[in-house]
Amino acid sequence: MFRFHTVQRPDGTASWQTVSVIPDERATQDEHRRAQVPAADQTLRILRHLARRPAPVAASALARDLGIPRSTIYHLLSTLQSHGFVVHLAQERRWGLGTSAFELAGGYSRQEPLARLGRPLVASLADRLGESAHLAVMSGRDVLYIVEERAARRPALVTEVGVRLPAHLTATGRAMLAALPRTQVRALYPDASAFTNRTGRGPGRPAELRELLRQVRQNGVATEDGEVTAGFRSVAAPVLDHAGWPAASIAVTWEGDLDPDPTAAVQAAARVLESRLGFDRR
Repeated sequence: MFRFHTVQRPDGTASWQTVSVIPDERATQDEHRRAQVPAADQTLRILRHLARRPAPVAASALARDLGIPRSTIYHLLSTLQSHGFVVHLAQERRWGLGTSAFELAGGYSRQEPLARLGRPLVASLADRLGESAHLAVMSGRDVLYIVEERAARRPALVTEVGVRLPAHLTATGRAMLAALPRTQVRALYPDASAFTNRTGRGPGRPAELRELLRQVRQNGVATEDGEVTAGFRSVAAPVLDHAGWPAASIAVTWEGDLDPDPTAAVQAAARVLESRLGFDRR
């Protein structure tokens, strides 16, 4: 729908000119937002695209991949550079993220939104199942536990907040490793020297890890049985962010047998946390 006003011509006649546009109700919500602040939308799309790339990107590639005119790309990159959000690598003729983008990541870590969003879900999971539950993130070849909810009258676990454990031995780590690109997994575990063990169980070579992660992807969840602590078992589901990247994983750990099977409950909790992080699997 359009709004008009009249403009008086020199010859005395009048014409109608558009002064505003009211979006058609059929327009999507995304299109409406982009129409309102196109420069902001394009700027955020550039930053998100750079964050997803493994290396700096040429401006021409940004323009092509994002469907933004090249002249606009250069104007936006120049503004972002002046604020430190991107850096121009002149010799490579490419653009990468700058220190201000790193500061945003630091602010995210300090505010701990992942732990704040995940803690109620993990606590609910522990209450319903009567077993200890936790939330972990990847840190190199380790997992770092950021939420731990111990069920009443259950033994203490090694998965306390701040503890790091080898990712390839834990259910939480395997869930996230299975969601990573295979090239990154190979970089993390290039040979047998990258593997450690705690109880004499678990993968000890890249081929063994590849097979284990294939099963995780097939099943949708990861498990471990005595690889971390003898007699204890765990099941974990990955939590993906808006880019489909493993942001974390949620797990339940128990001793001996557990009835009913906690797998569905763990997956459901992970999906809820995904939705709160802005990722929709539909």
